Amino acid sequence: MMTIKTAKKSLLALAASAVLLGQAFADINVGVTVSATGPAASLGIPEKNTLSLMPTTMGGQKVNYIVLDDASDTTSAVANTRKLITEHKVDVIIGSTTTPNSLAMIDAAAESGTPMISMAASARIVEPVDAKKRWVFKTPQNDIMMALAIVQHMVAAGAKTAGFIGFADAYGEGWYQEFTKIAELKGLKVVASERYNRTDTSVTGQVLKLLAAKPDAVLIGASGTPAVLPQKTLKERGYTGKYYQTHGVANNDFLRVGGKDVEGTFLPSGGVLVAAQLPADHPVKKSAQDYVAKYEAAFGKGTVSTFGGHAWDAGLLLQAAVPVALKKEKPGTPAFRAALRDALEGVKEMPGAHGVFNMSPNDHLGLDQRARVMVKIENGAWKYTP
Repeated sequence: MMTIKTAKKSLLALAASAVLLGQAFADINVGVTVSATGPAASLGIPEKNTLSLMPTTMGGQKVNYIVLDDASDTTSAVANTRKLITEHKVDVIIGSTTTPNSLAMIDAAAESGTPMISMAASARIVEPVDAKKRWVFKTPQNDIMMALAIVQHMVAAGAKTAGFIGFADAYGEGWYQEFTKIAELKGLKVVASERYNRTDTSVTGQVLKLLAAKPDAVLIGASGTPAVLPQKTLKERGYTGKYYQTHGVANNDFLRVGGKDVEGTFLPSGGVLVAAQLPADHPVKKSAQDYVAKYEAAFGKGTVSTFGGHAWDAGLLLQAAVPVALKKEKPGTPAFRAALRDALEGVKEMPGAHGVFNMSPNDHLGLDQRARVMVKIENGAWKYTP
């Protein structure tokens, strides 16, 4: 006959077994905050769409995606991050879409020991890899890599002077710093520098100052459809020099809104934007075309953008890292989050939509020049420019 003491022990053993079983079959929870509305919506929507194409199992474990919209707002991005961590107990965070939002999220991710993969461009998101940023990774190319391509193209085209107009936030400032650094090294003189807000409806004052400086070329350090405004105003005011944009405009919404005003523009991009035009031996042609095929099968021909590609690459990084982390720890625990962080640092020679990733403890981007091509807007479409 079972005593009360024995019964209690049995119940405790059953409870312990239940906990262990629960851990063994725990789902992996991926939290996402994305700018699906607001000024950065043209970037965030293809990212959100791409999430629906990601696998629902990794390493044999079920994966749940909890997707929140931060409306392109920094405060909302931080609130979403904390909600995903405290309420949804996520194992990893993907997001956000923009540099200001991503920078603001770092503290929450680091404090909780939750790995974070940003889809924003600034190198400041992951550099230097300190106590906080050791938890943070990103998939878009660094500004300096793209700034080098722009300056080299300007100089090769005969430009001696350049003007700059960019967002009055971390994205614009980051681009200005990298652009001027490279320009000085290459003997290109930056003769004017202006800023504007993402929500501005006029930049006439800034454009008049640019025109007064008479630059041979102008770089617009902005992203999404708000990047059209300075170029449209410059065109209206008769500027005939060369126009350059950043990889922050590489989607069809920019072409649609810009129309004739953005014709002839040069910009650096990941290979995914012109995947079909890349030479057969290009290292990302196959992986880029794979993403394009999947996205267009779901959302229609011609709908793919580089921004969705950044989300896709975040998913590929997780697919590479999760099986490694699962060999060491169980999802839903601080130990698993730490193991996943370590596994992300160990990703090597992984081809993605934009480039080939080689992560390390000192490099939480892991891309090299294979992640960069020059593109020209010609006849309302993207043209690969070798």
